Amino acid sequence: MTKQWKPLTDAQWDAISPFLRLDRQRTHDLRRIVNSILWLLRTGCQWRNLPDEWPNWQTVYYYFRRWKRDGTFQQINLALNQLDRKRVGRAAYPSALCIDSQSIKLAPMIWENRGIDANKRVNGRKRQFVVDTQGRLWMADVHSANRADGPSAISLVSELLWLVGERLEKVYGDQSYNGVFAQELAKWSLEFEKASRPPSALGFVPVAKRWVVERSIAWTNYFRRVVKDYEYTTVRRCGIIFGLLAVLS
Repeated sequence: MTKQWKPLTDAQWDAISPFLRLDRQRTHDLRRIVNSILWLLRTGCQWRNLPDEWPNWQTVYYYFRRWKRDGTFQQINLALNQLDRKRVGRAAYPSALCIDSQSIKLAPMIWENRGIDANKRVNGRKRQFVVDTQGRLWMADVHSANRADGPSAISLVSELLWLVGERLEKVYGDQSYNGVFAQELAKWSLEFEKASRPPSALGFVPVAKRWVVERSIAWTNYFRRVVKDYEYTTVRRCGIIFGLLAVLS
């Protein structure tokens, strides 16, 4: 994980370019468009303040919105996950996943899907991350911070089964998912395992199996655009999450 922005390498571009329809002549190079989106995510710049070294912000935002709506970011993320798993000698789809959430503050004057997480004292939104046992993102969701983790994650179960397929056997999570979410998994013959720190442990202790999802969440801190939620809609926020974590895969 690098601490500064770097443009796409040739190998990275070769991996994602098949999903971007390069068969037609365009005014702007799509590789520059992708790099400008990644630069914005890393630096936290507003769309309208995109520097002159990049294509105009309307063009960049047009492609971001288009790729978000048609599922391009998710398709790239899925393909990179499969390639990376095969590279390390694993099956294309995982048999175990880890789930966790993160509550973040929401920018002022945005009221859609806003709530207060009383436990963490955060006024904003909550992000659900589902990763495999090596930290690759497979599913994400965003909702108001006042919603409980377990009940809010129920809607992800059927989507995970559709995405990952029959190889999925187990999902790891903390105590907040050991309720209706675990019961929903059982309906699909999936096992839920509560991964928690030993009662005798003092201070910070990486929890077996579950630490990988916490690491993936921590990686987002290198991207200023997602440290705080500036998006008016949760759909746009999910697009940003898949956009940045696809490149991290």
